[in-house]
Amino acid sequence: MIRVALFEDQPLVRAGISLLIDSQPDMKVVFQAADGDQACHCRHADVVLMDVQMPHIDGIRAISFLPTTCRVIMLTTFADQHYILGSIEAGASGYLLKDAPPEELLTAIRTVHDGHAVLSPKITAKLLRKIKDSTAPEVYHDIPQAEELTPREEEILRLIALGFNNQEIADHECVSLATVKTHVRHILMKTQSRDRVHAVLYAYKSGRISLDDLLKYQP
Repeated sequence: MIRVALFEDQPLVRAGISLLIDSQPDMKVVFQAADGDQACHCRHADVVLMDVQMPHIDGIRAISFLPTTCRVIMLTTFADQHYILGSIEAGASGYLLKDAPPEELLTAIRTVHDGHAVLSPKITAKLLRKIKDSTAPEVYHDIPQAEELTPREEEILRLIALGFNNQEIADHECVSLATVKTHVRHILMKTQSRDRVHAVLYAYKSGRISLDDLLKYQP
């Protein structure tokens, strides 16, 4: 059972999302709050859905008060570069807009619970544009020293950056799902990336994929 916490300051939105999640046989809402100042009381959730803008403590700041075992998905109406970058740097594993279809949200919860990250090519492009346009050293930090990737790993990293999930990568590369998972694990280890989002940042900063590649891609 996936235990989900929900931080949302609009009662109707919070109730609707809660009903959606509780309708699933494999997940349950175990904590709800209308403000980020309650994050310190969220102790037993596996996945946290976190609104960005809340009255007292915003969602980005609230991440730091959560247990390190929680995986966080930012759920917001704002596709703003500042919010996206701030969320990822704070440790979020996903960033979804509130107008996403219900099935996309449910899939995102399961994906993040499995240890992966959720970031669409559209959102990734905004994130990389922010990095490209920024001169702040804390935004564009040094690229970590990485072990050499194999040609197959290079291609899979490119597909990850374009938003392919593991099954789509397996179909594209004509290999098994288990093989893809092994390659992804090696890529994360070699690039010192916490998850797929940070692997995408590595791919961009090391020149393996360009912003134009992402902007041209149409899923």
